[in-house]
Amino acid sequence: MCRDCACGQPAPEATPEPTSVTRELPLHSALLHRNDAGAAALRQRFAAAGVLAVNLLSSPGSGKTALLEALAGRLAAGGGDQQRLAVIVGDLATDNDARRLQAAGLRAATITTGQACHLEAAMVAEGLHRLEHQGVVLEQLDLLVIENVGNLVCPGAYDLGEGLRVVLVSTTEGEDKPLKYAPIFHGADLVLITKIDLAEVVEFDRAAAHAAIARVAPHARVLETSARSGAGLDALIEALGLAIAPAEAPISSADPSAAHPSGAPALVP
Repeated sequence: MCRDCACGQPAPEATPEPTSVTRELPLHSALLHRNDAGAAALRQRFAAAGVLAVNLLSSPGSGKTALLEALAGRLAAGGGDQQRLAVIVGDLATDNDARRLQAAGLRAATITTGQACHLEAAMVAEGLHRLEHQGVVLEQLDLLVIENVGNLVCPGAYDLGEGLRVVLVSTTEGEDKPLKYAPIFHGADLVLITKIDLAEVVEFDRAAAHAAIARVAPHARVLETSARSGAGLDALIEALGLAIAPAEAPISSADPSAAHPSGAPALVP
């Protein structure tokens, strides 16, 4: 449950009408002042280290961890340096996702939030501390991914000092998800439509999805991706500013220019 919005708490039992109490609050006081101050400190820290921090947001099961696993594999295949990327994983319980990412070759640390449905700036600072214990030097990273708790409501209200906010929506969730959860999509710099390989199977309306995203987040870049097929991974890597060798294009046997007269494959300079 959220400590700020009290979502998930049972309705209180009927009680006698309380006596009236008057409270005065400064008009300009920010409810998230402490978090905002922590986020500002993180943002300065990231800027000084020259690292891009990405806040990765989605509902549960949209494929955040699988996409990062696939990203690690593509970096390795393309000659990229996996050690230039680290992940802080937020989850209510278990370190399962962090262990999956470590198995894929990434440095990752877990923050378990208990009943909190989002990460806060102080939790990210703790995650950085745990990465340091793994030998991760922030100044040696190009990218720090903050894999937020699976939730499309509360995490959107918390600044984590990120330089890029990425929101995922999978084809299995339906094309109207951006309209149902407009605030968090409105704050996105990049929207990823994941599991695009399942679009036909689940009868996902791609045009409707793109229209919904354009309606609530007209400024956001949109990419279609698949952790399973690898679709869109190179475009995502480019969007994140990581460097890899371009994927090799397959040679078509129907293309007469694709083969040497002797029958051997043509050499591409």
